[in-house]
Amino acid sequence: MRLVFAGTPEVALPALDALIASDRHEVVAVVTRPDAPAGRGRRLVASPVAERAAEAGIEVLKPARPREPEFLERLREIAPDCCPVVAYGALLPKAALEIPAHGWVNLHFSLLPAWRGAAPVQHAVLAGDEVTGASTFLIEEGLDSGPVYGVVTEDVRPTDTSGDLLTRLALAGAGLLAATMDGIEDGTLRAEPQPAEGVSLAPKINVEDAEIDWAAPALRVDRLVRACTPAPGAWTTFRGERLKVNAVAPATDRTDLAPGELAVTKKDVYVGTGSHAVRLSWVRPQGKRPMAGADWARGVRIAHGERLGG
Repeated sequence: MRLVFAGTPEVALPALDALIASDRHEVVAVVTRPDAPAGRGRRLVASPVAERAAEAGIEVLKPARPREPEFLERLREIAPDCCPVVAYGALLPKAALEIPAHGWVNLHFSLLPAWRGAAPVQHAVLAGDEVTGASTFLIEEGLDSGPVYGVVTEDVRPTDTSGDLLTRLALAGAGLLAATMDGIEDGTLRAEPQPAEGVSLAPKINVEDAEIDWAAPALRVDRLVRACTPAPGAWTTFRGERLKVNAVAPATDRTDLAPGELAVTKKDVYVGTGSHAVRLSWVRPQGKRPMAGADWARGVRIAHGERLGG
């Protein structure tokens, strides 16, 4: 099939690479988000998908909005058979959905209908799911509600961050998306409607959502930190300044600390929660690089009874 691939961030690259390498299909163009400011100089930088496509000599389309007449006209000229999608980042209008004969097929990082929305991996970690996965489905106008072509499953490990889990799902999902394209092309694969039961939503987790509530149980604190790593980054406050928390570890033997209360030993720094304490493994003070929690504690010279949080 003639494919137009839609995607933007680095997590889409394994799938794009798999489709470029396929001997059954041709990626004739990619659709990606426009160049965005990045770095200290805030200069415009092309998306990872745009850069990979350019390296491969593939046409790159960067509509500000995919409903733009110029973009829709170019898509009709290209006449793709199917448009595979991985983390494109913009809503597709009906006019675009109708152009490819086999529609737009999205690789979504959950076992649909669970975790429909922008942040399925983060919500799976936050909820303590033991198993998640990836699904390919035909895009409709609803939110991740289209019929499903196939799934792969992936165990959620106890120490997984969202970044860890997403890396594995991107690799497994790349094979699933390529196999889905094969099945659509040879007519052996049909999309099945999603069940009405088991629907859950995964809205974007913003910076405000990532603030740690030290009165919550330690299990909840750990899940929040892992779910928000690498982005948007879990955080708290100390002496009026924001402190990012990159990793914590349970310390079930410490139940003597109030929520947010700090205790420092030669090797560790502990924080109280609503249940037992956690070790503050890695933190990132404002304007500084990540450091071990114990090193941070020694540097700021924590006084007896000081706390994290409001």
